[in-house]
Amino acid sequence: MQKEDKERVVAELTERLRSAETLFVADYRGLTMPQIDALRGRLLESGARLSVVKNTLTRRAAEAAGVDALLALLEGPSAIAFIEADGDMVAVAKALADSARETKVLEIRGGVMSGREIPASSVEELAKLPPVDVLRGQVLGAIVAPLSAIAALVNAPLQNLYGLIDARIEQLQAEGGVPAAEQVSDTEVSDTSEPTETQEADEDGSS
Repeated sequence: MQKEDKERVVAELTERLRSAETLFVADYRGLTMPQIDALRGRLLESGARLSVVKNTLTRRAAEAAGVDALLALLEGPSAIAFIEADGDMVAVAKALADSARETKVLEIRGGVMSGREIPASSVEELAKLPPVDVLRGQVLGAIVAPLSAIAALVNAPLQNLYGLIDARIEQLQAEGGVPAAEQVSDTEVSDTSEPTETQEADEDGSS
């Protein structure tokens, strides 16, 4: 490879490393070209691009991009799956895990997520998760369920209180009784009022 070609490859890798939030690294040693092409196709469907570049060039690109976490993963022949912004990291991890299981050759080394190195075990755990759409539904359900439970707890006592009040009213109506405040008549109010001037004069005369 000519020097100009190497510089171009390093520049392209540097740009990819700067723009990629997540990438996975695997040792592809022993894979045939048809197997690599098949893996590349599966990764493309999931929103990831597979790059097979010499480690010397990849190290230069990683250093230029400031992705030092990648350096520890560049031991032996390396294939890097760069996940696009709209890619599905779960599907990408699953494609790599499936290829490792089927070929018995590909070996997942780990990856870099948000600038931090993640081990191979984390990539394998991602591969076991359900698809992203299902995960989103589960997360939404986990958020909505507690809110519904809280609303039920808040509303239930009020509903019970209304029910008790209604039951008490019905009981009083059945007994023909009403609250004491409503039983006070106009006559009782007059009897408890202060005496008028005429009443005071009659009382004085009688005395």
